Amino acid sequence: MKRSKMMEFGVGLFMLAGILGLVFLGLRVSGLGNGISGETFTLYADFANIGGLKPRSKVTLAGVQVGQVADVELDQEWFEARVTLKLDADLEGKLPRDTTAAILTSGLLGEQYLGLSVGGDPDTLANGDTIRDTQQALVLEELIQQFVSNMVRE
Repeated sequence: MKRSKMMEFGVGLFMLAGILGLVFLGLRVSGLGNGISGETFTLYADFANIGGLKPRSKVTLAGVQVGQVADVELDQEWFEARVTLKLDADLEGKLPRDTTAAILTSGLLGEQYLGLSVGGDPDTLANGDTIRDTQQALVLEELIQQFVSNMVRE
């Protein structure tokens, strides 16, 4: 009887560890658990089309996560998507003014994120500045529509 209680206790611990592991993996995959901790500063970027970019999407520089998308809203004056970025405070005053922001996709149909590429301008971006050079999202549906319309014409 004592042996069966120990066996049940062991199985219960194993199940608990498995459930905690699944929760951890779920948070990592969804991006909910990997925000930027500590001090941040804010930059803005305007895009004609953001595709599937959402708040809490990652922002990378040279493939390294340096921030996340804080907010996405419609600019009522220019009818473009205005993206608010929260970046690691260590980058404040170090990103050149001609830095570009592009909406990229991880994998063929994966999540979309924002990638930064630095330029060579000696002037730098400060808190609250806007990244002027942006590249909109590549939307798969639009590519398929162009391909089909080109096939019909030929």
